Amino acid sequence: MASRHHARTLALLLLAGIACGRPEGPRAIVWDREPCTHCHMLISDPAFAAQLESKDGDLPAFDDPGCLLAYLSRHRDRIGRIWFHHLKEDRWIPGDRVAFVRVPRSPMGYDLGAVDAGTAGALSLEQAEALVAAHEAEPMAPDAGGPEAPPASGQATP
Repeated sequence: MASRHHARTLALLLLAGIACGRPEGPRAIVWDREPCTHCHMLISDPAFAAQLESKDGDLPAFDDPGCLLAYLSRHRDRIGRIWFHHLKEDRWIPGDRVAFVRVPRSPMGYDLGAVDAGTAGALSLEQAEALVAAHEAEPMAPDAGGPEAPPASGQATP
């Protein structure tokens, strides 16, 4: 009798797990509190947010489409699904239906915003990945507040 009860309980637990399954889409992000998986800055602008689902079921989030694309280039074999927040609308776009437009500024300077595939003048996912790869390969320029490059040899310092 006890084994029947255990078998029934196990069956119910398995059914509950199957019913719960994978999430239907991206999870809620805690804005200004949750760090980007790639750059570790806080995710604060929904217009540039992105998420993925790993094959293990993890749901890391990103503060810039370029951060997700850079992460994707290094971890492609572990990625299940990806989503990008629409640049102008409060909705998520699945990776198989996304395109990108150039924008003047994005949180991490990749300067891409997600729009629907088929948007006139938009870049494909593959084109955006190539831009991000080129961006990642560029040497970092010193920022306005950072240390300046040393003077060329033979030049006097002020």
